[in-house]
Amino acid sequence: MSEATLLAIFEDLDPAANAIDTLHEMGVGDENINVISGVPVAHKILGRPHPWTNVSKLSMGGAVAGFAFGIFLNFGTPHLYGIQVGGQYVTPIPPGAIVTFEMTMLFALLATFLGVFLDSYFPNYRPLEYVDEVSDGKIAVFFRVAEDDAKKFTDAMNTLGAESVKPAEARQL
Repeated sequence: MSEATLLAIFEDLDPAANAIDTLHEMGVGDENINVISGVPVAHKILGRPHPWTNVSKLSMGGAVAGFAFGIFLNFGTPHLYGIQVGGQYVTPIPPGAIVTFEMTMLFALLATFLGVFLDSYFPNYRPLEYVDEVSDGKIAVFFRVAEDDAKKFTDAMNTLGAESVKPAEARQL
């Protein structure tokens, strides 16, 4: 069974949300629907599932690594070099807490940046689905259906207020 990728362009959010609900009712799963808009739209508005990301896990891992590195800088390096300080403790706690905090935040920030960079698949050299009308404020809904049912889905999208419904294919940006 061959699949067709169709593109429906909507003027406003409400018809696009209704179209996504209709696609769900007609048996199209979320993995076969892609919504593109020129402005950020919350997933709840369009009835989409929550996007899954690993950025928070990477940030937490970076914070733990930074904390461990800060502790090593505070308490590990004085023991690497024998410094005689006349009976005083080699590592005072208040400055050590500041260094540990700064290393924790630095590593968390770097891990977050790396996580966002990797999670967005940047740079991406494969052809992507994009439509020029999205830059004009319209909402594009891509969906994959069986080629035999394309006419039925096209009629349903036109009934819901789509400006146009046409076959789409990925192209190089």
